[in-house]
Amino acid sequence: MASRLAVYWPGARIGVGANLVGVHVANVGLFRALARYGGFERLDVLSHATMDPAELAEDLLADDLPGRDLPAGAAAAGALVPGSALDVQRLAETGAMLRGSPDLVDLAWLRRQTLGDRAYSLIGTIHTIAPPGVRGQIAGAAVGPIQPWDALICTSPSVRSAMERMFEEWGAYIAERFGGTRWSRPHLPLIPLGVDGARLAALADRPAVRAAVRERLDVAPDDVLVLWVGRLSFFEKAFPQPMFRAVQEAARAAGARVHFAMAGWFPDPVKDRQMYEQAARAYAPAVPVHFLDGNDRAGVAELWAAADVFLSLVDNVQETFGIAPVEAMAAGLPVVVSDWDGYRATVRDGQEGFLVPTLLGSAGRFGRTLAIRHGLQIDSYQSYAGMVAQSTAVHVGRAADALAALIRSPGLRRRMGQAGRARVREAFDWPVVAAQVNALVDDLAAIRAAAPAVPGDRVLNPVAGDPFRAFAGFATGVLSSRTPLAVRPGVDRSDLERTAGVALDNLYPFWRASPQECARILDLVAGGRVRTVGELLAECPEPQRHRFEQAVLWMAKLGLLDWLPDTETQPAPDG
Repeated sequence: MASRLAVYWPGARIGVGANLVGVHVANVGLFRALARYGGFERLDVLSHATMDPAELAEDLLADDLPGRDLPAGAAAAGALVPGSALDVQRLAETGAMLRGSPDLVDLAWLRRQTLGDRAYSLIGTIHTIAPPGVRGQIAGAAVGPIQPWDALICTSPSVRSAMERMFEEWGAYIAERFGGTRWSRPHLPLIPLGVDGARLAALADRPAVRAAVRERLDVAPDDVLVLWVGRLSFFEKAFPQPMFRAVQEAARAAGARVHFAMAGWFPDPVKDRQMYEQAARAYAPAVPVHFLDGNDRAGVAELWAAADVFLSLVDNVQETFGIAPVEAMAAGLPVVVSDWDGYRATVRDGQEGFLVPTLLGSAGRFGRTLAIRHGLQIDSYQSYAGMVAQSTAVHVGRAADALAALIRSPGLRRRMGQAGRARVREAFDWPVVAAQVNALVDDLAAIRAAAPAVPGDRVLNPVAGDPFRAFAGFATGVLSSRTPLAVRPGVDRSDLERTAGVALDNLYPFWRASPQECARILDLVAGGRVRTVGELLAECPEPQRHRFEQAVLWMAKLGLLDWLPDTETQPAPDG
C-alpha cells in the first residue's frame, strides 16, 4: 500500500466556492477522502499559494456531523503537509501527484526539465470530455512527455471507451502526418467518484426535518415529492421539459398528488428561471413545481429527508459521471435517471431505480458543422453543448411509467432505496474509492520501475519553453558571463535608493536580489572588483545567482548599470 501521495490544489483554501459545480464538489470530496480513508501516512498538498497548515487540516479533516470521529487510519493534521507545486524534489520523494483535472502536459514538461520523466508519476482526473478545449488538453498527452506510468482517471466506462477511441484515432493521425512508429499515452484506469454515504444517510433519516420541510412546501403526508438536485442549466445539464411532462403524466396515471422540487442555481437567475417556469406551466400544469436554492447546503440536506423519489433525465454531453444520483441513493431514495454515460454505471435498472432510454442524433454533417462553428468561435461552448442536448431525446413515456410505479408503491420505493444504500456502500463510498486511488499509485510505481529508459533529449517544451531562449533574436544581445559591467557616469547609491519610492521600479521584486544585495552589486562594480557578469556571479552562492542576474538587468533597465564597452557607448562624431 502506498504510504505517500501529493495532491495539487491551486488556491490557499480547499473548498467548493459559492455556486456548487460538480467538478469542484467531486475534487474536494476526493481530497478529503484521501486524507481520511486513503491509508497514506503523509499527504502533501501542493499549491501556487501559501497554505496555512491549520486551515488545511480544517478543510480536509473537519466534519459537519457533530460527534462523528475520524476513521482509523485517517491522516493526522501533522501528516497534511502544504508546499509549492513547483517543488519537484518533494514530488520525487512522494512518487506521485494527483491533479483534479486532465491537464498534465505542462506538469510533465516541468518534470522532464528538472528531474527527468521517471522521477515520479502524474495522475489527472477526467470530469468531462465534452468541451473541445478539454479534449485538446487530453489529446496533448500523446505529444507531450506523458508516459505509461502516468494516468488519467476515467470515472465511467463510457468515458474510458471514448478516450481509448480518441487516442487510437489521434495516434493514427500522428503516424499518418509525421510517419511516426511509436508514441506513448497515459494509463486510463476506471475509478468512480464517491460520496460520504454515512453522512447522507444521517441527513436523510430525520423524520422531524422531513415533516417540517414538507409542511413548508405544502406537501401533505400522502403526497409524493420528486426531487432534482443540480445546476438548472438547459445547455450544460438537462432540458427540463421531459421531466416536467413525465412527472405530470405519472401523477395522472397514479392518481396521486405529486410535487416536483428542483434544487439548483440558474446561470442567468432572471432569464433562465423565466424559461423554466414557462416550461413548467406548459408541461406540468397540475403539478406544483418548486424552484429551490441549490447553493443553500443546509436546505439541500433537508431535501434528502423530505423527498420520496429522485429524478434526473440528463441529456447533456457535459455529464460524464453524475454525482447527484449517487448522493440520492446514499440518502435512500429510489432514482429515475436517463440511460446516459456514467448514470448507467451507477444505477442498475430495476434494482436501485430505473434507467430511461435515450436517443442521440446520428453522426454526420450537422455534428461536424456544430464542431467547426464552435472551433471558429462562431458559437460559444454553451451553444455547442445546448444544440447537442437539443438533439438528444429521453423517452418521456418510460420515465412517466417508472415514476408512476414508484408513486403507487411505497414498498417499491423502500426496497429500491435500501438497494441504493447497499450499492453505495459497495462501490461508491469514499473509503472504497480512496482505496482504489491508493492501489493506482502502487500500480504506476511498478510500471515506472519496470519501464526501459526513455528515449529523446528534448528537455524544454519547444512550444512553451524558456521565453529568454525563444525570444533571444529579438534583442541586440543576450546576458552572458562575458557581459561587461560598469556604473554609468554620475550614478551613486542615491539613485538606487530613489527606486524605493517609485512603484513601477518595485514590480516583481521576489525574482531579483534584495535592495541590500543590489547596493552591494553597485559597490562591487563601482569599486572595480567585478568587471563582468561572470565575475559578479562568482561573488554569490550558486542558488542565488539567477536573482543577481535579474538584479543586473533591473539596474541596467533603470540606467544605473552599463553593459556596453566604452567604444559602443560613445556618441558618433559630428560630420
